[in-house]
This record gives sequence, C-alpha cells and structure tokens, in this order.
Amino acid sequence: MKVATRGLEIATQPENSSKPGNAGKPGRRIFYGWFIVGAAGLVVFSSGPGQSYVFSIFIDSIIEDTGLSRPGISALYMASTGMSAVLVAIVSRLADRHGPRVMLVAVGLGFGAACFGMATATNILLFYIAFASLRALGQGSLNINSILLVNQWFVSRRGRAIAMMGLGAVMSSAIFPPFARYLIVNIGWREAYGVIGVVAIVLIIPVALLVVRNRPEDMGLFPDGRSEPPLSETRQAQAGFRRDTRVFSSINFWLLALSLGTPGLVSTALVFHQTSIFEEKGLSATLAAGVFVVFAGSSAVSSLLAGFVVDRTGPKALYAFSMVSLLVALVLVVAVDSVFMAVVYVLVMGVAGGAHHIVQGVIWAHYYGRHGLGRVQGSAMTINFCASAVGPLPLAIFHDLTGSYTVGMVVMMALPVLSVLALIKARPGGIYRLQQSWPKTDQPS
Repeated sequence: MKVATRGLEIATQPENSSKPGNAGKPGRRIFYGWFIVGAAGLVVFSSGPGQSYVFSIFIDSIIEDTGLSRPGISALYMASTGMSAVLVAIVSRLADRHGPRVMLVAVGLGFGAACFGMATATNILLFYIAFASLRALGQGSLNINSILLVNQWFVSRRGRAIAMMGLGAVMSSAIFPPFARYLIVNIGWREAYGVIGVVAIVLIIPVALLVVRNRPEDMGLFPDGRSEPPLSETRQAQAGFRRDTRVFSSINFWLLALSLGTPGLVSTALVFHQTSIFEEKGLSATLAAGVFVVFAGSSAVSSLLAGFVVDRTGPKALYAFSMVSLLVALVLVVAVDSVFMAVVYVLVMGVAGGAHHIVQGVIWAHYYGRHGLGRVQGSAMTINFCASAVGPLPLAIFHDLTGSYTVGMVVMMALPVLSVLALIKARPGGIYRLQQSWPKTDQPS
C-alpha cells in the first residue's frame, strides 16, 4: 500500500516483490525509515547543549562566576559524565522494553529542565545536579536512543543511515558553539543556557511524538524497505540469539568495548580544554569557538564517506583508520603555533570523529543484530562515557603540574596505538554465527 502526499509516495506496507532490493528505490516510494533518520538527526542536533563542544565555550565564564578551579570543574565534569554512563545503561534497557519513542519524549523533557537548572543554580550542589543531568541526558540518553532507533530501521543500509543521522551532530557542532558564544557575550552564560533549553524542547518533543515509530514492523514494514526480513533475522536465527547469553562474558566483547572508548577519552579531553589550549599557544578564545565550523565540515564529509564504506567493508577497517587519524591529530595539536596549524589540526580531528561516529553507530548491530541491541550497545556505551568522563581530568592535572598541556597530550598518543592492537585481538560476534547463511550486507567481518 502507498500513501500519496503532495506528489510523494510513502511506503506504509511492504510490497509484493521477488527482489527485496527493489524496495525503497528512488522514484517509486519513500521508505519511512528515511523520515526516522531525519527525526533522529534532529534529536542528535538538539543534544548539543549537553556535549563537550558546547560546554567548552561556557567553562571560562563558569569558572569566573563560581570560583571553581580548572581541575575542580574537570572533576565535576568527570563525575557528571560518569552519571551519564550509569544512566545510559538504564535507558538503553528501558528502550528495549518500551521503545525509543517513549524514551525520547521523557529524556527530551528532562534535558530541557536540566538546561533551565544550569540557568538558575544558586549553589554548587544545584549546579552539580543540573550539570550532571545535562550530561547524562544530552550526551548519553538522547544519542543512544537515536542510534538504537536508526539501527531498528536499517540493516544493509545501516552505515549510510547512521551517516545521514550524524549530520545532525555535525550541524550541532557548527551552530551551537558560536551561538552559545554570542549568547554568553550578550546576555550572560546562565541566560544562554535558558535560551538553548527552550530550543532543545521545541525541537525534540514534537518530532518524537509526531514522526518517530519504534520499528518498521510496527508499520507493517521490514528494515531497509525490503519485502522480507533480513536472513540473519529468520525465526531460527532469533531463537539462536535468545539461547545464547554469553556476550558479556566474552573477552572479545570487552576488548572491543574498551578500545572504542579511546576516541571518547582523547577527543573529550581536547575539546573540553580547547579554549585554554588555544590561549596557551597565543590563539584567541573566539578562534577556539570558530574552528568548530571546520571540524563540522570535515566531520560531515568523513561521516558521509565512511557510511558508504562501512556497508561494504565492515567496521573494523574503518575503526583502524579513525585511530590513525586521531593519532595524527594529537601530533598536530602539540605542534599548533598559528591559525593555519589550528585549522589543520581541527580538520583532522573532524575526519577522525566522523569516521568513529559511523563505527560507534553500526558496530554493535553489525555483530550482534537488532534484537536486544539496547542492552549490548548500552553496556558498550557505558564504557565509552566512562572514558569520556576521565579524559579532561588527567590533562588538567598535567597542566597544573607542568604548566602546559603538551606532556599530557604526548602521553595520550599511546592510546590510539593500544586500541588498534586490541582491535586486532578482538573477534566479536563469533558466538552468534548460529545460522548457515548470512546476507552479504549483514555479515560480520
């Protein structure tokens, strides 16, 4: 069945076809999953106020207003991101039970309230509660639900769908930092958080209620707009999945999860201290905020290309590429001594970030499938958020001990190398190969 809407045909049921690949072809109908991708991208965009690239713009103003030290606010950041790690594990399990749609509405309302809490906090305890909620709901819960949602709607086109959703994060990193800087300069940091809280609620809640549907099966569809379910999700495969509960006792799972925490640790540390790092090198705070546009551009290109590549090669090769890019970025940030070098550094960071965003979005569904994905991906992302929580503090301590960020950044260069070694060792997903035939587009590699 098709529903015509102003010249567009939207698929509302799978059509009879002997060729699954015919479903969703341009010019015939628009698979509703692409509307889901747009909705998820808007949610990811709206999570910006809880991300490091926005909070980094507020740090100096918060320190000046509250009297917190830089290590002190780094410790607060670590504790708050740690709370995000705990909450994302809970929310991902609730998403398995109730679906991402309900969770997006609940989390969206809480996220807006946390922004207002930042605007009105009158003491350090209230500030901590508001900031912890902002990080936990924005950095963690909104993003995990968006990723879970897209993974439910796509299998063979998962990489490109995650890439298109990721454009929301790219636009957020380009728009929110200069917007936040403008608001801070003109109305103050507290009022700025109030304004972006309103923006977040207005964007998240309507799209969650009006557009989001949890699974294609809820609308009589199958993933990717195909006319039949993926071969990896036949009744036999699903029964096999339910029989096997060993994923969390597998060393392969933990090797992969720990190695995937490296980009979060390193990039969060660098972004969190970016304004201070740039000022240490004689560059302005305005430049530190402005170069996020360069980051956004390179991340967008990298993400889109990576989305198509990962559907053909699998996530491991792409992850190795992202780690090499991250190592190059660390070398460049140590060498930054001019505006040109700063731009080159941020450009490479964007390439690494765009590639890793795709890896993080597809790798768990790629190896372990859609069923029970919230539990698997939530556990892995808990580790990632813990790594992000730790990142800023050691860099701040190295700065206080040595008077420079250089030593800390040199030490961090070991992490991408160790992560690639862990990736080589890991063999995830093997215990789930219970059926004889995997489709080429959904086969672990």
